[in-house]
Amino acid sequence: MSTDGQPHILAIGGGSFVPDGREGLAPSPLLRYAVDLTGQDRPRVCFLTTALGDGAEYVSRFYAAFAALDAEVSHLALFPMPNVADMRAHLLTQDLVYVSGGSVANLLALWRLHGLDAIMREAWEAGVVLSGQSAGALCWHVGGNTDSFGPQLRPLTDGLGLLPYSCGVHYDSDPQRRPLLQQLVGEGTLPGGYAADESVALHYVGTEFVQAVSFRQEAGAYRVEPDGPGTAKETRLEPRLLASL
Repeated sequence: MSTDGQPHILAIGGGSFVPDGREGLAPSPLLRYAVDLTGQDRPRVCFLTTALGDGAEYVSRFYAAFAALDAEVSHLALFPMPNVADMRAHLLTQDLVYVSGGSVANLLALWRLHGLDAIMREAWEAGVVLSGQSAGALCWHVGGNTDSFGPQLRPLTDGLGLLPYSCGVHYDSDPQRRPLLQQLVGEGTLPGGYAADESVALHYVGTEFVQAVSFRQEAGAYRVEPDGPGTAKETRLEPRLLASL
């Protein structure tokens, strides 16, 4: 749980991990920021790789990367069956839940099938910090755009809705992301929301956006809002620069 008693979400547009110099990955300043939000000296961190199909290789790589943190790390898998007897009890005892990228459509379908949608809301309301990258950022919002259905991006409108906004991820690295999000917001398919470049995270307390953070000087965050019939406007939000590793 966060020591301040507030519900926090850190939605990462890309860049949760960085190369560790040994052909592996290490937590980036964004992930360390998520850990710091817990306020705990040695937080309990649970990661989920549902969006990647819970492949053993992915789980092993995440454990190796999280080993750089002074944390008690566990994972929750749904394939081929839940690896935790009581998922609700396990998640409610965590300080931070981190969700990987991958297929957000598959993630949402499986979470709803297993009742994790309701459990995640309960955990968030109880003060467990929620975070994740790409699919793991989109899922907390009303929706965004996704490559879950193929290389041509499509709208996603059935996110968990803990945050009443649309969300854009990989905003500066995928040329389809920005124009499609603006189109979807402009035509009313999605509500106004926020977007993040690579190496940028969006920090919400409750349902309020409080700041963007980044470890890359030129990276940005953006507010995307309806601006008349069928159009949207985008306002750049300067992230707070985090110290590099």
